[in-house]
Amino acid sequence: MRITIDIDDQILADAMRVTGETKKGPAVVKAAREFVRRQMAREFGRKVMEGEFGDYPMTNDQIEDFDR
Repeated sequence: MRITIDIDDQILADAMRVTGETKKGPAVVKAAREFVRRQMAREFGRKVMEGEFGDYPMTNDQIEDFDR
């Protein structure tokens, strides 16, 4: 899908640098994909810690005790 977006030049340059992409489009796609992946992982971790998965084998307290 093609869209038009307004991105600050420095932010785009930083995105290209950190993603290793030499073209703008792939850099934006890679950065967006990574952002979404991290947000989903954060959300999953929050759900696990809050006990949203009833069949998860360990509670938050058990995980913390295990790490000690």
